[in-house]
Amino acid sequence: MNVFVTALLLILPISALAARRLPLSSVVKMALMWVAIFAVLIAVVMLWQQGVGHT
Repeated sequence: MNVFVTALLLILPISALAARRLPLSSVVKMALMWVAIFAVLIAVVMLWQQGVGHT
């Protein structure tokens, strides 16, 4: 289920960028930025949850 939700969170912004009919290079750059943002957020949440579990 987590994989499905993660995929959905990544597909939604990418499809929104594609719908604006931007050049492919711009869409790829913005999509990679979104992937990086979500990866950082997921990592922060996972680290925070591990820290809360130890206290």
